[in-house]
Amino acid sequence: MGWFSAWRRRRALARHPISDTLWAQARAGLPILDGLSAEQDALLRERSALFLHAKTLSALPGVELDDTGRVYLAAQAQLPLLGLPELNWYQGFHEIVLYPDDFLSPQRYRDGSGVEHEWDAEHSGEAWHQGPVIMAWPGVLASGEWEAYNLVIHELAHKLDMLSGAANGLPPLHSDMRVQAWADAMQGAYNDLNAQLDANPDGETAIDPYAAENPAEFFAVTSEYFFSAPDLLVEAYPQVYAQLRLFYRQDPLARLRQASATPANANPQH
Repeated sequence: MGWFSAWRRRRALARHPISDTLWAQARAGLPILDGLSAEQDALLRERSALFLHAKTLSALPGVELDDTGRVYLAAQAQLPLLGLPELNWYQGFHEIVLYPDDFLSPQRYRDGSGVEHEWDAEHSGEAWHQGPVIMAWPGVLASGEWEAYNLVIHELAHKLDMLSGAANGLPPLHSDMRVQAWADAMQGAYNDLNAQLDANPDGETAIDPYAAENPAEFFAVTSEYFFSAPDLLVEAYPQVYAQLRLFYRQDPLARLRQASATPANANPQH
């Protein structure tokens, strides 16, 4: 079943369009959209409007959220879905809560001996199963560049992961994908990253060491890199890039190369 029926889609787009001016303002801060075709750009604009119609963005005191900011967030939220059929991929939540800064989140962990540990950790985002997505607004504003960081994509990758239950790094794969190929690529890279950190906890790693926390974070971080630093991801873990390319049905590396080869003053206006 589609995300919106054809009638609801037409009605929502007619009532809540994103104007040319507003789209251009939001898009100006999103270099990761460079390289999209005119057709892809138009589709992303439509889906961003539908996203804003379907989801509530709740700004806590201290967050200045205007229409440009709303579209800026929505475009990044919809980018991972651009190559996928228009289904209800972001089901299980209706609200994104925006904090003015990083926030403390209670954590709980039971170790191998059965001892339970509790502490507060500072986070810039969280995604709850069958619950809201929480993001720190400064982290959202820092996203959108080709700089190996995208809080919006990271947190919503967790929501894609949760479509098959608890987040475990295995979202529901397409019918032409093999679970074993996914597992081999992801687990192999995850093990390699952990081995590097075990050998030198303070050493430089090709991708954010936070990916080594658990398989769910590995999927979220590599999804983040797939769209915001595909060159780094494909160099470090080409098989992971290949699996994410199959899953997202996109090739951001080709777009990055195209954007890098195009003079800034030759970019089309949107």
